[in-house]
This record gives sequence, structure tokens and C-alpha cells, in this order.
Amino acid sequence: MRTSYRAMSKALSAGAVLAALLPLLTPRSTRAEAPGMPAAPPVIVFQPSHQNDTGENYNESATCNAIVDYALKAPPFYKEYKTWSYTEPGLHHADSGTNTKIEHTSAVVDGRISGYAWEVRKANELGAGIFIGVHNNSGTGRHAIWGYVHDGDAMEAANRRLSDILIEEIARATDLENRGTHLDSSTGRNDYRCAATGRLAFYSIDENVNKAPYRVLLEIGDAEKSRAFLLDEARRKEMGLAIKRGLKRFLALEPGILKSR
Repeated sequence: MRTSYRAMSKALSAGAVLAALLPLLTPRSTRAEAPGMPAAPPVIVFQPSHQNDTGENYNESATCNAIVDYALKAPPFYKEYKTWSYTEPGLHHADSGTNTKIEHTSAVVDGRISGYAWEVRKANELGAGIFIGVHNNSGTGRHAIWGYVHDGDAMEAANRRLSDILIEEIARATDLENRGTHLDSSTGRNDYRCAATGRLAFYSIDENVNKAPYRVLLEIGDAEKSRAFLLDEARRKEMGLAIKRGLKRFLALEPGILKSR
């Protein structure tokens, strides 16, 4: 059968229109990403210290929570959350305790989990890709900042890069001495140990409990030596803004960063 030129043209035009419309009609969730498109930034979870027992007439949790709140309010904005047990009922050591002691972290007391365990559980539920603990040091005699990563972690090198960038940005924005990034086992504190290595560890950045691929803990200032600095609201804001600058730098340097779990 012979087909007229006009009929063929109409059919071809209709096909072209349909081909152009198909991508728009396809549900977004089923479309393949274009080659070379960057992965979406991961979910970022901040864990400010919940400790109010680390210094006389000083509340570490108030300082660290303020720093984190300033970071959350500062651009660039990501999928960001805060996990903080300070006001949560039904927990043991919700507003006290140490990150390196079994009794204060992994232990279940009278059927209750700890503040640290609750915070890490919430981070896991949120699908954290990056987990940043914000704490103060004490008893060092130094007006400084330290970063910590988990010893023996498969992501140790990447976590060290993240920590280095964050503490560098904070040190640049303040007069804090940059004391570098260290392994959590190096502190020699208390009795919590990593199940994989058997070494002393910080509970909240242990890969056996915290599922975020990127996990760091910052110890900002010394509760005694840096007291006036840590209580200064302008300084707290400067540090929150510096953390966001550091995150932006890190994400730009890690094009292959994993999407949130």
C-alpha cells in the first residue's frame, strides 16, 4: 500500500513530539541521572555535647549546642539535623557522662539506653552520611582545637581530611591553636573499646554503632583555659559559620562522596 507524503510527515511529526514529551511524563524517581551529574550531598547530622558536668560553673552542652545552632542557620544549606539528648526523658546520662566510658554509652541501665546511644540511634535513623560531634576539651591548659577520627576505620583517611578541614576553618576564624587530627584511641581514656580492633575508642564515632560513612569529633577549646572565649556569643557564631565553610570545602573536594544511606 502506498502512503502519501503528507501522511508520513504527520506521523513523523507526532512521533517527534511524543519523543520530546516522554522524559517530562516519566516520573522523576524512575529517570536515570545524566552521566557526570554530581551525587546529592549526604544527610549531615550534628551531635553537640550534652554534658553539663565538665566544669565548675560551666555548661559545655550550652556552648556546643549554640555553635551547632549557628552552623544550622548558616548557608550553604544541606539536609541537616541535630541529635541531642539533653532534654530527652527516659535515658540514663542524657545530660552528663563521657563518650569513652561503657557505663555512660553502651550500657543499658534499668532498661534505659544512654544519651549517647540515643543520639547515635537517631543519626542512623536519619540516614546520616556525615556525623559531626561538637565538644569541648578540658584539663589541657591549651586554648586550642582538636579533631578526632576512629582508629582502624576503613574510612579513616577520608574522615581525617574532613576533620583537618573543619578544624582549619575554625582556627582561621578564631585565635584557637590548631592541634591537628588524632585517633580516638590516642587519648587513653576510660574503658570503651571498639569491637573490631579492641582499642580504646569514642563511642559516638565507632563504626560498629554509628553507620555514617564520615564521622568526626571536634573538641573546641578548653573548658578552663578558653572559658571566656567559649562563653562569647560572637565567637560561638564565628565557629558555627566556620564549620559550614569547612563542609562546603570538603564536599567540593570529595566528588565521589556517598549518598546518604
